[in-house]
This record gives sequence, structure tokens and C-alpha cells, in this order.
Amino acid sequence: MDVFEIDTVVIGAGVVGLAIARALAIAGHETLILEKNAVFGEETSARNSEVIHAGIYYDAGSAKARHCVAGKHRLYDYCARAGISHRRCGKLIVATDAAESIRLEGIAAGAAANGVDDLEFLDGARAVAMEPALSVDSALLSPSTGIVDSHALMLAYLGEAEAHDAQLVTHSPIGGGSLREDGRIDLAVGGDAPMRLVARHVVNAGGLWAQDVAAGIAGLPAPPGRVLVKGSYFALTGRAPFTRLIYPVPVDGGLGVHLTLDMAGRAKFGPDTQWLESDDPADVDYTVDPARSETFHDAIRRYWPALPDGALAADYAGVRPKVSGDAYPDFRIEGPEVHGLAGHVMLYGIESPGLTASLSIADEVLAKLQS
Repeated sequence: MDVFEIDTVVIGAGVVGLAIARALAIAGHETLILEKNAVFGEETSARNSEVIHAGIYYDAGSAKARHCVAGKHRLYDYCARAGISHRRCGKLIVATDAAESIRLEGIAAGAAANGVDDLEFLDGARAVAMEPALSVDSALLSPSTGIVDSHALMLAYLGEAEAHDAQLVTHSPIGGGSLREDGRIDLAVGGDAPMRLVARHVVNAGGLWAQDVAAGIAGLPAPPGRVLVKGSYFALTGRAPFTRLIYPVPVDGGLGVHLTLDMAGRAKFGPDTQWLESDDPADVDYTVDPARSETFHDAIRRYWPALPDGALAADYAGVRPKVSGDAYPDFRIEGPEVHGLAGHVMLYGIESPGLTASLSIADEVLAKLQS
């Protein structure tokens, strides 16, 4: 078996892995990006709503709140400089009755605790004046929410990483490994004829598979548990009567069946929340059950009563890897201060708002490797 030595390996070429590789390569690390799939960004990063989140819903002081708010500003600046298609379209969080309107007050207070200071409370008349197709009791306007072309963003991250001599190698699953006495990690990479990589730094940004990667490396602490949550999306077959994103008051495990727009103006609804029985990503079925459209219709018509019959078409599904055991699972970005292993960082539970937070997360990973 061939053995190669390298400074830094980033495992996983989703949007967060690519952002990390970019930051490391710019900082002078010899960086190799290993991706088990045929192309980058094929799983969670390709199956989300492409929203630039404001940082509204997360627990104050959480990693999600901190990285979302910081990452949002970084991402808008980056997209403007790099010429990546994006739009600060804003969103309305809508309450359909008085009880939900009261909940909006709590959402606004939580957002303020996270440093989101631009929310505006609207009564029903003002909300409907902005989006006439709505039927709501009140709403919160979030002007700093937006959308982005996620594929173009990942291409830009990869391009900058490669411009600083990073290399992406696809079809490169991690087949196990071990922690060496000198602190480096020995990785078996590839399928039938694996090679060995000995890396001074390993960043595990494996997304859905991060726990499996860590569990296969002898000498690493056991990873946290994982719960997988599937979310299905339905596309609107006609033209949407909205110019902003429309979100209902959040539900347990997600943000409810919301309306988002892509850069072409196409509207889609979702994701819904389906807690999967298996925690194995290999068991995931990404098929969207057309029968789920019935519950989508019911949820959407609470705020858009004029949704036409038969206007929803099954589109795609994504899966969010949540850390199990926590009531409100947070990002886990574990460096030497957690596991005691200098030079290595493990990332778990990187779900939404991972895309928004990607540049901020990359900064933290770089700081942990250099500490």
C-alpha cells in the first residue's frame, strides 16, 4: 500500500468543508480535500433551501447563533466581491392568529439576544400590503434574510482553495485509520485498493458521515450520537405571488413549511420534518412521497389561502444530521480543547444554518489548528 505524508486533510467537500479548505489553503496549509462522492457538495449542501439566514431562531450564546450572525455578514460581502448570484430579498415570519402573534414577540426577543437588531413587527394590514396574497394576523420582517446560488458559492470556495494549491480528490472514502504516537493521523483512503495518508492535521467535515469517519479512526474519542431528519420539498408549478420568503411560526424540529425562492424566481415549499428511525446515512431514501403534498397544502393555506389545488409537485429531499441527546442540538466544532489532540478538528451536527455560517466556521477551525 502506498503511503503519503501531507500537512492537512479536509474530509468532506460540502459547502463547509470547502470553506474550511479555502481558509486553510490561503493561510499556507498544504491542503488535500477528500470527498467520497463523484463531485463536491452532493449531499446536504445540494439539498437545502439556499437561504442566507439572519440568525433569528437559535439559542443565545450557541455556536449556531454566533456563526450564523457573523457568517451572514461575511457571506454577503464575499458574494458581492466574488460575483456570486445572491439577493437580500428579506423574509416575513407570519402569524396566522393571535396566539402565534404572541409567539412572534418571543422570537423577536431571542433574535435580539443573538445580535439581530433589524427585525420589524408588522400588523396584519402592513404585512398584507407588502405581500397581498397573504392572510395573516401579524408578521416579523427580517430584511437581512436572503438567498444564494449554493453551487456557485461552492465553486468559488473550491476555486480559491485550488488557487492556493489545495487539491480535491473525489471517489475517496475514508476506510478507517489510527492516531499515531507523534499525534498525526494515519488514514486509509479509497475503496478496493486504498492508499495511506499520514496527516499532521485532519479536519473532519464529513457532514452526514462525520460520526462514521471519527468512529473508524482508532485513538479518537467516541463521537456524539446522531439523529437524521429528512425534509421534503415541493415546487410550485405556477408563478409565485411573493417577492419575499414566507416562514410560518416555527414547529418542533424545524422552521415549518415555508416558501423560498431561488435565483430564477422559482418557488418551493419545505422542508417538512420527518425524524428517521435509522441513524445510518446509507439507509436514507431521498424519494419525495407525493402523498405528503396533502399536509403541505394544509400548512401553506394557513397563510396563503389561495394556493391552487394541484399546484405542488414533488421536488427533492434533504437530510439534516443533528447531534442526539440535546433538546436543541447545536453545532459541535471540537478541537484540542475538547478532545486533547493537537492539530485536529471534528465537526458534528453541521446542519442549517451551515451554509450561512460557512465562512465563520472556517475561521474557527483555522484558529483551532493554529492554537
